[in-house]
Amino acid sequence: MIFLPDFSVIAAFTVAAVFLTLTPGPDMTLFLGKTVTAGRLAGFAAFAGASTGLVVHTTLAAVGLSAILAASTTAFTVLKVVGCLYLLWLAVQAVRSGTAFSLEAGAVRPEPLRSVYLKGLAINLLNPKIIVFFVTFLPQFVSTSDAHAGPKLFFLGLWFIVVAIPFSVAMIMGAERIAGFLKRSPKALRAFDWGFAGVMAAFAVKLVTTSGR
Repeated sequence: MIFLPDFSVIAAFTVAAVFLTLTPGPDMTLFLGKTVTAGRLAGFAAFAGASTGLVVHTTLAAVGLSAILAASTTAFTVLKVVGCLYLLWLAVQAVRSGTAFSLEAGAVRPEPLRSVYLKGLAINLLNPKIIVFFVTFLPQFVSTSDAHAGPKLFFLGLWFIVVAIPFSVAMIMGAERIAGFLKRSPKALRAFDWGFAGVMAAFAVKLVTTSGR
């Protein structure tokens, strides 16, 4: 099937997706916070909204990157190099600044699930880091000479969501324990930071060592 990358590519992308899913960020903060303060249905609604946003990011990234590749393989290569630098910057920032994780405090008014869903969607769509990340991260897993790069980019973006679902569902089901653990355990957060930094740096190095082939 032309949209399926090689198994080694899928395996490497899966490792990265797992680390990204488990690293606390705005989406995780929202759906864990909503679960703790408003119940599991609210948590699932927030996660569904964020996942819908990821589908939009995937579609736009695949279409845009395919257009860049079709127009100029040189421009696509430049984008991959920029992506390499961005991944290194993310790695450095993760080590220097750490992960911010906070839950909503105080009394929370009841909120319709539709509103929670839209909030999750908006937070994901309007997060500039996610936009830049998709545009710079996905190209690392396709070759500039691949005639089927577009379908593969789209597949990888959707695969990211598939990988995230079981981990996110498990986090929502155990939200109170996980939230309490993360708040009480700065060492655990630092472990996530270093793991995230290691994965990003590894893919940056991979790009540098294979770009000339």
